Amino acid sequence: MESIRRQTPQAALMSLEAAAASARGGFACLFSTADEYESALITERRAQGRYAQGRSYWPFVLFAGCAFIVAGTVLLLV
Repeated sequence: MESIRRQTPQAALMSLEAAAASARGGFACLFSTADEYESALITERRAQGRYAQGRSYWPFVLFAGCAFIVAGTVLLLV
């Protein structure tokens, strides 16, 4: 590679611009907005099964408890 001293100022400037463009290309992002990035991230995590919902029995337990309380109250009033 030639040293910058041997190049003409025009060639040195063009070489510097090409190096800067190449460096900027390395930092290019695949997503144009943050929303696009987050959507892709959530889609990927769902594909991995990270957001799988486990079975929760709490709603059934609370319903059964309230039903027993209401039934007990009705029996006491009769």
